[in-house]
Amino acid sequence: MTAPPAGSDTLMVHAENVHKSFGPVDVLTGVDLAVRPGEVCCVIGPSGSGKSTFLRCINHLEKIDAGRIRVDGELVGYRQRRGKLHELPAREVAAQRQQIGMVFQRFNLFPHMTALDNVMEAPLRVRRQPRPAVRELAAALLDRVGLADRADAYPGQLSGGQQQRVAIARALAMRPKLMLFDEPTSALDPELVGEVLDVMRDLARDGMTMIVVTHEIGFAREVGDSLVFMDGGVVVESGVPRQVLADPRHDRTRAFLSKVL
Repeated sequence: MTAPPAGSDTLMVHAENVHKSFGPVDVLTGVDLAVRPGEVCCVIGPSGSGKSTFLRCINHLEKIDAGRIRVDGELVGYRQRRGKLHELPAREVAAQRQQIGMVFQRFNLFPHMTALDNVMEAPLRVRRQPRPAVRELAAALLDRVGLADRADAYPGQLSGGQQQRVAIARALAMRPKLMLFDEPTSALDPELVGEVLDVMRDLARDGMTMIVVTHEIGFAREVGDSLVFMDGGVVVESGVPRQVLADPRHDRTRAFLSKVL
């Protein structure tokens, strides 16, 4: 498991012994993870290993049953008093989520809005920023993801890869300190995967802290600073991607990689 490094107060994400169950099903059974600012952490593992659930716990879309998750030194979803956790009011949770961008498997764009309007929506509605400044930011973000010429297109007029790039721009519009990607290419046709991964590579080069749940082993090897293998609701193995992929220490990691490489 990923041990908390020295100076853990400088971590962007610090998860300690995180547990999560859905009824009688234990999904997370003690996850530990440490991610430094500017790091790209790629998470791999079989279906049902708890990867997506853990990602959703980081921004409190799922409530944890035990453990602690901190983002940039701040407890997520809870306040600790006298050793006990007390869940934050919804308004404070929403304020925390503004700092954490998330991109899902499905694009979840508003179908009745143009690409530009989709990107503008959160800064206008949530942050209540002035429309001219938001429009300028949204246009710049669409240009950043290679869609400046599609600003007036509706989601139904865009390919899956283009919609996912709009979804990334929409997440970036809130100026997050952390980006979470939950298998962002799994719903795409193979020929469209590359255009989304290229945007994520650019984000990594710009120093964005990212946790990426992915099946794209090549991306993890090339772009990731760390690679985490999850199975059975825990982190089984973690380390430098090329090292983990070339010489995994654990039998469970070896068995999984033998099927996907």
